[in-house]
Amino acid sequence: MREKAAWSINGFLGIFIIAVLLACSFFSILEGQYIIAAICLIVAITLGTGITLVQPNQSVVVIFLGKYMGSIRQEGIVITIPFTIRKTISLRVRNFNSKRLKVNDVNGNPIEIAAVIVFKVVDSAKAVFDVDRYEQFVEIQSETAIRAVATKYPYDTFENTELTLRGNAEEISGELKREVQDRLKVAGVEIIEARLTHLAYSTEIAQAMLQRQQASAIIAARKKIVEGAVGMVQDAIERMEKEAVIELDDERRVAMINNLLVAIVSDHGAQPVINTGSLYQ
Repeated sequence: MREKAAWSINGFLGIFIIAVLLACSFFSILEGQYIIAAICLIVAITLGTGITLVQPNQSVVVIFLGKYMGSIRQEGIVITIPFTIRKTISLRVRNFNSKRLKVNDVNGNPIEIAAVIVFKVVDSAKAVFDVDRYEQFVEIQSETAIRAVATKYPYDTFENTELTLRGNAEEISGELKREVQDRLKVAGVEIIEARLTHLAYSTEIAQAMLQRQQASAIIAARKKIVEGAVGMVQDAIERMEKEAVIELDDERRVAMINNLLVAIVSDHGAQPVINTGSLYQ
């Protein structure tokens, strides 16, 4: 089923024709021409049943004896096929805010997730005939798509090697939009935007996952500090040897490296110790 234009004429022109037919019917009665008067009256009434008012950003689906005759998008007053059923479909942009859904991410961690879906109807025929109650269809399929996307990615990771729900909002929004659009194409609906509005660990594991996040963050930070400290110590030793500031044998090199690493890596300020003797005594 695809949308097509229904037959229609300008409403003001149609009303003028109806008025002329009614006038002809009246004068025909006065002249005793009852058959002509009846014909004019029947035609006027028939055209009158086709009067339709279309508001901006709306589409009227025209159905005649169970058959789809087309849609009218021309705003204003029009006259279409008489004795038809006409259903009005809004073409305006609308929002759907999903409920907070509890799902498991790819690692099996229970999370709460919600999203806002911005959509509009682009094919009124599909919205009316291909699905039953397209607005409810949009809600159910959107929530299904949100669940599907949430199960593909982890909530968070400190490795920065894969997409995460928390750390890659733009990519997740794009994936969610494609997922929802694929499901709603059959309903003649276009997805304009899809974004997460709520994302959190489920309450029963929130405290445990917070501790896990803190531990992972500490480990990641320590790893970065150690990597930086090793580079700084290496540069310092190489520079001292290159500029002949001091000559270090293996034992003094080890002691120097140990002292520098302790001073750099330590959480607290290192306490200097003055050695007045020899390293070998």
